[in-house]
Order: sequence, then structure tokens, then C-alpha cells
Amino acid sequence: MSDALPPGVVRVRLDLSYDGTDFRGWARQREGQRTVQQELEDALRIVTRSAHGFELTVAGRTDAGVHARGQVAHVDLPDWLWAEQRDKLLRRLAGRLPQDIRVWRVGEAPPHFDARFSAVWRRYVYRVSDHPAGVDPLRRRFVLWHDRPLDVEAMNAASQLLLGEHDFAAFCRKREGATTIRAVQLLRWERRPDGVLEGTVRADAFCHNMVRSLVGALLFVGDGHRPPEWAAEVLAARVRDSAVRVVRPHGLTLEEVGYPPDDRLAARAAAARTLRALPGRDPAGAG
Repeated sequence: MSDALPPGVVRVRLDLSYDGTDFRGWARQREGQRTVQQELEDALRIVTRSAHGFELTVAGRTDAGVHARGQVAHVDLPDWLWAEQRDKLLRRLAGRLPQDIRVWRVGEAPPHFDARFSAVWRRYVYRVSDHPAGVDPLRRRFVLWHDRPLDVEAMNAASQLLLGEHDFAAFCRKREGATTIRAVQLLRWERRPDGVLEGTVRADAFCHNMVRSLVGALLFVGDGHRPPEWAAEVLAARVRDSAVRVVRPHGLTLEEVGYPPDDRLAARAAAARTLRALPGRDPAGAG
């Protein structure tokens, strides 16, 4: 598949953040559903005084209630419009967007850049408090309360067993024609000085509900309901376990998206578009 742009078009990268509390996720939905994509595309259309809209492509389509600090998107604009708007687009967006979305940077993307397919990893953080009194009211939108004490060492022991490339079907909501094979590069928990636990997970990509399901399983280990090896047993079974709950979205934030050097963008995008399988398995059977 060629990702070459047609003549007269410029691809623009946007780096943004948002408080996901009042959104039905990133992607546009039916009328009446407020989404990040809709708000941002509407703002772009208005500030550029365009008769038609521009569609954004995003690195990670966050679910309803999930936040982002380091989200990345791209949009293709006519070159004349970009030349006209490039020095004022950021300020104009700031004046038009609602306060729960901020675009921090806009700039011309390098050749072959694709916000979604060029990414080599996404890093999420899930925040949870096990304080017996609950969550600080000023942080209640971003931190989950767990009503049992959590053992960070046990959670990290279980997390280590989930690293690497695996079929994460047991932790994903499957979609027709999509693979559930992912490579988890980092999964680690630490307790901050204020007592809040932060679970950091970095992978090449995530399938639907994967992070929140992993967190649900690891909380079950952390509060003593299951031993650390249980999470790996669930992973190996490749079927949903009724004991694995999908935790609430408000504790989850997309923190950062990583991209390769410019000269490897095209190769990365081509590889990401290829349906993959684990060794010895048919890609058609992996989704």
C-alpha cells in the first residue's frame, strides 16, 4: 500500500492532550455523542474557514473516559492552506477548542509519516489508590480507588510473566479480521510518595480493552485473590476468564507515542499494516 501524498497536499502532525472524562472516546460517533475527534475536526474546519472538513488519523483511539497527555494525530491539508495557516493555527485552535482539549504543537510531518501506522510503541499509565479513605477529591477524575491493600511486589512478579510477544486474546475484546497478537515491551508498577500506584505499560500496539483488562488481572493478584502466576495462565489459555474484569477507564492515560527515525517511517508503516501471527500459527487464525 502506498502512503504517498497527492500533489498539493501537506501532512501536518498534531501533538495534543485531553481530559477524557466528558468524551465518548476519540472516534466520531452518532449524532449527540461528544468525542475528541469531532471537537478537533470541527475546530479545524472553523479556524481554517474551510467549506468542508478534514479527517484526522490518530495514534491510539482511546475509549470513553480515557485521558491522553501525549496523543499524536495527523491531518492532510492543501499546501496553500498550510502556508496561510502554519504560523497562526496553534493559537487559533487554542481560542476555539474546549478547555478539556489542548493542541500543543503543529508542524509539517516528515515524508511517509502516519500517526497510527508509523508508531513503534504506545505508553499508557494506569493510576490507582488503595488508601482506605479513598482518592484525593482533586484527583478523582484520574485515579481509581481499590478498596483492598495492594502488594506491588506481587503485581510486578505477575507483570514480568506477561512481557514479550503473545496472543493477548484473553485480555482483549476481539474484532473480526483483527489480530490479538501484541508485543508488550514494559509492564511495571511503582508506588509514588503520595501512595498512588502507577502501572506503566508500553507495547507496539494494544487491542480493545487490553490495558484495562491487564490492570484488572494484576489488581486481582495485588490484593491476594490470585497468585502471580495466575495472570500468565490466563494469557496462555487465550480465552476470556470471568475473573478478569475490565477496570474503569478514568484511571488510564495515554502518556506517549514513539516513532522511529524519519528514514524508517515508511518501512514501519508497511510492517504495521501486515496482519501478523506467532511462529507456527496461521495469521488468518490469529485474529
